[in-house]
Amino acid sequence: MGRTSDARNKILEAARTLIEQRGYSALGVAEICTAAGVPKGSFYHFFASKQALALTVIDEHWTAQQQQWSELLGSDRAPLERLRDLFEATEEFQRAGRQEAGLVVGCLFGNLAAELSNQVPEIRDRLQEIFEAQIDMIEKVIVEAKDAGQAGPAVDTRDAARSIVAQIEGRVLLAKLLDDPAQLGTLWQNSLGLLQVPAAARPAGV
Repeated sequence: MGRTSDARNKILEAARTLIEQRGYSALGVAEICTAAGVPKGSFYHFFASKQALALTVIDEHWTAQQQQWSELLGSDRAPLERLRDLFEATEEFQRAGRQEAGLVVGCLFGNLAAELSNQVPEIRDRLQEIFEAQIDMIEKVIVEAKDAGQAGPAVDTRDAARSIVAQIEGRVLLAKLLDDPAQLGTLWQNSLGLLQVPAAARPAGV
């Protein structure tokens, strides 16, 4: 049973890495199996198709990311500080990815959305669900900030949360294009303006 589980994990890890670096459409099952070091028959033991594999990769990546976001956005720090923690963790993730892969790989979800949103409805729908979940998580923090007087009273919390998620994705895409994780460094200042944060409510050093 241990060997079976190990083969599945190897396929998932190889697929995630290859999708991040090269995209989904250009990949074949044989290439994924070669990278994973498992026979092709093992692939179909676990996954009915390449699309089924991609959906599993997406779900597993989201499980890990959701846990990290929950820890950062659900901490006992002030709401605005939690947002900054998320931005810093996002930048650090891209820096770590660059160090490991030799280039900025971007966001798995954003990459797939750009590549497949008009081609594979099942993947598009799943990505929509994930982005909405991200918006939900960020909106809760914005609501707290607004209730505490740390965000402007006129701020539409849902729209602001959606804009922040879009900004994260856009900045990660720019970081990938320029191979420069520092492109994410503007997220914090941009969000302070977006949330109409009064000068008196801004954390020290801002």
